[in-house]
Amino acid sequence: MTDRPHLAVIGAGPAGLAAAVAAASRGVRVTLVDSAAEAGGQFYRQPAAGLRARRPQALHHQWRTWERLRDGLRSHVKAGTVRHVTGHHVWFVERLDAGFTVHALLGPEQERPVAVRADAVLLATGGYEKVLPFPGWTLPGVVTAGGAQAMLKGTLAVSGRTAVVAGTGPLLLPVATGLAAAGVKVAALVESADPKGFVRQARAFAAQPGKVAEGAQYAGELIRHRVRALARHTVVEAHGAERLEAVTVAALDADGRVRPGTERRIACDTLAVGHGMLPHTDLADALGCRLDGMAVHVDGEQRTDVPGVWAAGETTGIGGSGLSLAEGHIAGRSIAARLHGTVPDPGEWAAAARTRTRLRAFFAALDAVYAPPAHWTERITDDTVVCRCEEVTGGAIREALDELGAGDVRTVKLLTRAGMGWCQGRVCGPAVAGLAGCALTPSRRPFAGPVPLGVLAGEPEGD
Repeated sequence: MTDRPHLAVIGAGPAGLAAAVAAASRGVRVTLVDSAAEAGGQFYRQPAAGLRARRPQALHHQWRTWERLRDGLRSHVKAGTVRHVTGHHVWFVERLDAGFTVHALLGPEQERPVAVRADAVLLATGGYEKVLPFPGWTLPGVVTAGGAQAMLKGTLAVSGRTAVVAGTGPLLLPVATGLAAAGVKVAALVESADPKGFVRQARAFAAQPGKVAEGAQYAGELIRHRVRALARHTVVEAHGAERLEAVTVAALDADGRVRPGTERRIACDTLAVGHGMLPHTDLADALGCRLDGMAVHVDGEQRTDVPGVWAAGETTGIGGSGLSLAEGHIAGRSIAARLHGTVPDPGEWAAAARTRTRLRAFFAALDAVYAPPAHWTERITDDTVVCRCEEVTGGAIREALDELGAGDVRTVKLLTRAGMGWCQGRVCGPAVAGLAGCALTPSRRPFAGPVPLGVLAGEPEGD
């Protein structure tokens, strides 16, 4: 078995699972490296076994697809063609003369180093939520939309009895319907997008009738649970003493500004708010891979411009599980052929390539519809905390811009410490860029996460 070429897949979500199964089925030895305790990623996140969930499929759609991926992984693990290692937090991928070394941290404190050596690497590191601050967003009870969904899927728990789901993007629909199905009273779904945008993108949506039907199903669930939908609205402020007690929402005009006099207060103890997703590109950037905007650039085989490195899923652009599966399948087949010294036949993944093309067009149309309101930064007051790690306010950032001459995110960071905390700007980065009036760009980091100095100084354990 050890004479087979070795692939390290980083990330066990839809893209990583599809690639691992495809590559292992074609004679490649695969190590599937993931930080979670179970495979599936955010999309297929499962309740802990100790919770004894009787119907975990109730929290998911495309459950049969998950079962096929799960069973395929189990078969390859049992056969010894795939090694699935959990609890591995990858912080760096090192390029060697012959192959790569994947460096990770183990243990609850992420202090024990380990290394996985491989001939090729697939980056399937997914994405993370884009956070746009507003007054009161740091109150207990305010969570991201994805956080609310992860809590429900992974722990079968909710953060309150009455919720408002707000922001923009397709993720709000499954979050609102999931919370309602779990017994939470969803007082409102507050979506800032203009419904007219869907009409303007009608051709792109018509090309994906399955996705349109999925959206219609969610709409039916909202009606069944009597969830009030407020289109072209936004959350202006969250209120509460020690935790969330209510939110103020308001209508938006055609320019994306709050329409005076339309404010209304909604009582709630949970606010699940989201404004889309951003790709995880830290490992790719540190490897020297080309980025297109915020996403990793890949060719038709899902290859990056660094030899031996492929990328698939949300790291190449946000596009949902279907696109991630297609890209992972293509990458796995391409990697297998290249590691065996042959030129891949694109005809072998023609169906997946067609799916990839259609879904990329579909999600490009969604991005156009679900853009955050143009003037969202106007709702960040001088007292609003923007960088939670370093407790930097909107006023401090505006002072750096207006009085100290800062003109970009990096200079604001140097002057205010915004982005210097534990998350390294992943949370506050979009807000700082918005206040600075510049495009959001990936932050250049040597490592994908905090690393103890002892790990950098010592020799990691082998795989």
